[in-house]
Amino acid sequence: MEDPELGAVMAERRKLINLGYRLLGSLSEAEDVVQETYARWYAMSGEQRAGIASPGAWLTTVAGRICLDLLGSARARRERYVGSWVPEPLPGDGESDPADRVTLDESVDMAFLVVLESMTPAERVAFILHDVFCHPFAEIAEVIGRSPAACRQLAASARRRVRDARPAATPFAGRASVVRDFKKAWEAKDIAALVGLLDPGAVAVADGGGLVNSVMDPVEGAAKVARYAVGILDLIPTMRFHERTVNGRPGLVAEHDGEPFTVIAFDIDGDRIRRMWAVRNPEKLRAWAL
Repeated sequence: MEDPELGAVMAERRKLINLGYRLLGSLSEAEDVVQETYARWYAMSGEQRAGIASPGAWLTTVAGRICLDLLGSARARRERYVGSWVPEPLPGDGESDPADRVTLDESVDMAFLVVLESMTPAERVAFILHDVFCHPFAEIAEVIGRSPAACRQLAASARRRVRDARPAATPFAGRASVVRDFKKAWEAKDIAALVGLLDPGAVAVADGGGLVNSVMDPVEGAAKVARYAVGILDLIPTMRFHERTVNGRPGLVAEHDGEPFTVIAFDIDGDRIRRMWAVRNPEKLRAWAL
């Protein structure tokens, strides 16, 4: 006979994974948070658990607090990170267990996650819980340890950061067309065509985490980004590109010897690429397969 408490509690798993990923930018860390949250739930006695009116709210509060603590220490860890730190890229739907799958919407767009990195931990938690998960500020106050009014101000500040940083939305089909053209130009080593697809101020960021070779600093300017891309193909002429959904948006996966070794996300404004993130750190590519 199925335990009704177990069913109700485990039904929250996907929501908690989604929350953790948006707060931390790492699927592996989100999974660790969920595991710790459940460990704390079952560390209580049956009587204590029975006295909790809303297990889902309790789990969300605990997971949010764990993430808040991790965000505080993450800044120090990322200062020691070798090269640029980029959020862990997510594959498209259908490529993971449904219970562990992160819902792909604009709140996991790579450009959006990068903006979240500019926020304070409290701003990020308040904003994600309120604007993405629709929690009232009274509940968010329990997570952050501040008044509901203060949490409202934190979310408003975070909202301004998002609004100021994001360009007008480009339809999915338009993004896919730009990425497809970029792939063709890259494969052809056509620098002029690549430059034509890049915003003049385009920036390319690579994340190797010190585990694989990658450029340490961002590459800035359309011509430099184009030459950088062609230079990589010169170094690895057998590299192949595959169009894939990356964080809910059209992206590319670079494959070498049958294995994915770079996942590339794009920030596209109209018909130009403003930014591209190349994630090469193998620890961030465990969810990917060809």
